[in-house]
Amino acid sequence: MKVAQSMLPLADIHSFSFHSSPVLVVENFWSPDERRYFREKMNRASWKSLSDLPNVREDFPNSGNWAKGEIGPEEGRRFLSRLELPCIRDYIESFPNIIGRHVGFSYYSYSAGDCLLTHDDTDQGRLVEGRRAPQRRIAVVTYFHEEWQPDWGGELIIYERRADRAGGLINLMPTHCIEPCSGSLVMFTVPRFHRVCRVDPTAGQHRRLSIAGWFMTEHG
Repeated sequence: MKVAQSMLPLADIHSFSFHSSPVLVVENFWSPDERRYFREKMNRASWKSLSDLPNVREDFPNSGNWAKGEIGPEEGRRFLSRLELPCIRDYIESFPNIIGRHVGFSYYSYSAGDCLLTHDDTDQGRLVEGRRAPQRRIAVVTYFHEEWQPDWGGELIIYERRADRAGGLINLMPTHCIEPCSGSLVMFTVPRFHRVCRVDPTAGQHRRLSIAGWFMTEHG
């Protein structure tokens, strides 16, 4: 399983390519001032807990009661301006017959007992305004809490799919175990199985704060 050796120095991010490696992890992508800015915006955001999101709760049962918040226009623009990276542009534009490009990001707050079950981020098949939802191409998760200790859990586990066993369950092998370090940025191509480990009670009142979502393409 790859852990620390998967980290890419921030200085090398402009030479990275998703065509060469499907997972990117960058420590200290966000400065302390940027982290503080987004935490302040999270404090003012409108939030819904998992219990208030029936469709999501159906997809992710037994996942605690984490919360999802709306990102406002100002912080949305600031967030996306920092993600104007060649690796994202080059990968998105490599898909043929694109008629639209979309993004979708939200705030997330995980407390003790919260987790996210294994899934691959593919569309659940629901229609959006009578049309198929855009296809998710690159998943992003990035962390903004002030403090997080290793034994508090909440790690992001990313898997590689092995050859299927005849008539058996999907056979997955973990390739990355990523601690939710404040300021770090994680991106990976979709579809790719992953999960968020349950936050341990030792976290107390600390919350695992993140922004997560996708870069997407729409096709005719």
